[in-house]
Formats: sequence, C-alpha cells, structure tokens
Amino acid sequence: MTEHNPAPLALSMGDPAGIGLDISLEAWLRRREWKTPPFLLIGDPAALLERAHLLGHDVSVREVEARGASSMFPDALPVLPIGCAAPVVAGVPDSRNADAIIGAIEEAVRLTMAGETAAVVTCPIAKSVLYDAGFGFPGHTEFLADLGERAIGRKLLPVMLLAGPKLRAVPVTIHIPLKDVPEQLTADLIYRTCAVVIADLKARFGLSQPRLAVAGLNPHAGEGGALGLEDDAIIRPVIERLINEGHDVTGPRPADTMFHDRTRATYDVAICMYHDQALIPAKALGFDDSVNATLGLPFIRTSPDHGTAFSLTGKGIARADSLMAALRMARELADNVDREQA
Repeated sequence: MTEHNPAPLALSMGDPAGIGLDISLEAWLRRREWKTPPFLLIGDPAALLERAHLLGHDVSVREVEARGASSMFPDALPVLPIGCAAPVVAGVPDSRNADAIIGAIEEAVRLTMAGETAAVVTCPIAKSVLYDAGFGFPGHTEFLADLGERAIGRKLLPVMLLAGPKLRAVPVTIHIPLKDVPEQLTADLIYRTCAVVIADLKARFGLSQPRLAVAGLNPHAGEGGALGLEDDAIIRPVIERLINEGHDVTGPRPADTMFHDRTRATYDVAICMYHDQALIPAKALGFDDSVNATLGLPFIRTSPDHGTAFSLTGKGIARADSLMAALRMARELADNVDREQA
C-alpha cells in the first residue's frame, strides 16, 4: 500500500440482524462529510444491499479483495463476501448465521496480521446467538485474543480500554460477578494489566510517558484498612513496583473523586478494579462517541461501545457516532505504528 492509498481497515459485519450493517452503511454514505477512513466490510453483500433497500439508501456495493478497497472506497462500498447460511431479517437474530459472524472476525484478523488491512474494527455481536451455535468464548475480546495467540504462538493478556474524548478507562476484572472481584483481583493481574496499558499507550497512542491513575477497590481506597484491606495489601505494592520501574503511576485513589474534570486532567488513563467502576464514568462522559479498544493484541482492534440494538435495526434511527470514533481511532493508531516503524 502507498502513502496516498493506505491499507484499508477491516470491518467485520457483526451480527447481520443487528445495527452493524445500518451503521456501516451510514459511515460510508457520509464518507465525505465525516472523512470516513477507507474500510473493507467483511460480510454478506446480499444482506447489506437488502438492509440498504430497507433503509431507503442507494448504495453501490462491490465485492473486492483487500488490495482494491481503499482506491474503490470513494465510489463504492467495498465488501469481502462471507455469505450467511440463513436469510437475514433485520432485528431477528439467527444462530444459523453464527459461522458467518465468526468467519468475518477471523478473516479481519487474518488480513490484518498479513498486512493487507491496517487494523480490525468489529461491529457488535450477540453472544447468545453464538453460544447457541457452540461458540466457546465469553465474548469478542477473548476470541480475538485466542486468534492472536494462535498467530504468534504465545499467551496474551487482552485488556479492555474504553476511550472517549474525556476519559480513557481500563477495568482490570471485567465480566465477573461483583462478589468474585476481590478473589480475582491479584497483584499479578493488576501489574500485568498496567504493563500492557503502558506498552500500548507508548507504541500505539504516541504517549512517551503515560500517566496512570489507579483506583482503589473499596470506598475511600480502604481508608487505611478501616473499609477493607485489599487497597493497601494488594494494590499499593503494585503501584510502588511500577513507580520503582520508572513509570508515572499514582494511587490507589478513591474512585468517587477520580472522574471530575480537574482530576481527569492529571492522568492519561484510569485503571479501575472492576467493570462498572470503569464503564459507568466512561459511558456517562461519552456515551455516543466512546470506543472499545483491545490492548495487548498483536494487531490493532477497536469497536463501537454499544451492542447489536436489534430493536433499532432497519429503522433509520441507529447512530453511527461510536463506529465512526472506532474507525478514526483504528486509523490513527495504525498511522502511529507506521510512523514508529518508518
């Protein structure tokens, strides 16, 4: 790929019954207004055209390999075809299409690892649909990590980053019950999560010395042990180790005072101890334009920070803001990596 015709982004269709096709169409239709980075949609072209018809859009769709996508993008929406086994009905998920959903993700990763596309951007999936077809992973992130591990032959720690205009936040533990968090929250997991975040913020986000603010687990960060021992016994030693290694890390900070404007100005990313501690402020501060990025993978991956929204599908009311933010971030990160390697 040339400087003026860079490798496109690989956009997997997600669940075709959800809003992934709707927002992909919107991102392409408004490509000039929004300066949409060129992408290659990996999915079912017939389902895409049917959705365009349902939404009243006149769209030129062309089946193409990755190499032709960027040059074609101004004139037609490039699609690498992966056909669905069952008819796609807007808003009605069908587990018979699980293989196509999974295949689109696998192809996006394969193309990106091969250098034919610049990054992976994933439209939303419905995990229950995939579970019905025997999908063996808790979600997108774990599946992507498995694909990366198979490609490079070593174990990875995927880290979820919620990134919006006002806040970057990382949950150390993610999709587990709140009662299980203290048991799962080990010093090793906190340290490795912070190490992944620091490495990716340096290599892909262009931050030479990332500033990490680490939240405490308990109210008031344990208040000296009065409200819990984990903050002093588990979290604080990790922070001291990272500081001794030369990193800019502060905490454990009381989570209830971490997210107002003045405090956010003092750090680049908040390291949070559990799912809602990170996602509530991230979504409150950037519900429509936050991006879910996965750190720690051997390829760049971003995604809209929302689900399939089956109830909105095909009605012309789904917003493409988060997908556009994900596409822009993926392009920016890929360009940062290219500059570092030049």
